[in-house]
Amino acid sequence: MDGYIVEQYRFPSPNPHIDVFLVTYLCQGLKIKGFLAIPKASEVYDGFLYLRGGIKNVGKVRLARITQFAAYGFVVMAPFYRGNQGGEGNEDFAGEDRYDALAAFRLLQQHPNVNEKRIHVFGFSRGGAMALHTAILEPRVCSVAVWGGVSDVALTYWEREDLRRMMKRVIGGTPAKYPERYRWRTPLYEMEKIHAPVLIIHGEKDRNVSIEHAYRLEKRLKELNKQVTTWYFPHFTHYFPPKENRETVRRLTEWMKSQPNV
Repeated sequence: MDGYIVEQYRFPSPNPHIDVFLVTYLCQGLKIKGFLAIPKASEVYDGFLYLRGGIKNVGKVRLARITQFAAYGFVVMAPFYRGNQGGEGNEDFAGEDRYDALAAFRLLQQHPNVNEKRIHVFGFSRGGAMALHTAILEPRVCSVAVWGGVSDVALTYWEREDLRRMMKRVIGGTPAKYPERYRWRTPLYEMEKIHAPVLIIHGEKDRNVSIEHAYRLEKRLKELNKQVTTWYFPHFTHYFPPKENRETVRRLTEWMKSQPNV
């Protein structure tokens, strides 16, 4: 069953108030690895699905980051995606690996410390597309936050010369040759299926994922009369300075907790 935990080991936590586990869970018959962070006070919390950026060893899940979110009163699940860190299968950049995110959402739904009506989805960078796909596939997502997030996979190909070789290998070719493969990976084309409110956070000087991704996402959501909130930062790149990063994390967790139950 997707989301079922088959193995769970305690992992050293950088925060004395947060327990961290390395978990192996099922998705489409594959064993997927990820981190699960749970506040030590045994209560029922909002769930928080953390979807990393990058691919393979670039942009790996950082414990300091997920425990930072857990400290605000969330049970955080952060999948590594298929084929990574001992997991089965092959990561394919917002392709079939979107179901790894959906299965991780199921894991949170089944967790005894999680209020299943209050599970939020967060995506950073490439994880932005994963977060949006999760909300497209699952109407019970409470809210979605996309930070420096990819919304158009073809645009990423054209913007990032350094990623083209990887994308051609993983996706099977270029957007010019296989537009349907890039369209399938691009959540913009299915925004009508999203029910959750969406928060877009983006630095206007971002060179990894251009602000154009945020503008296209905002425009599409508004065209469909969806709930969308935007926080644009004129002076920031893909990575925010530490103080502003912490403040933005605090604000976004408050925004999530202010959303009504599904």
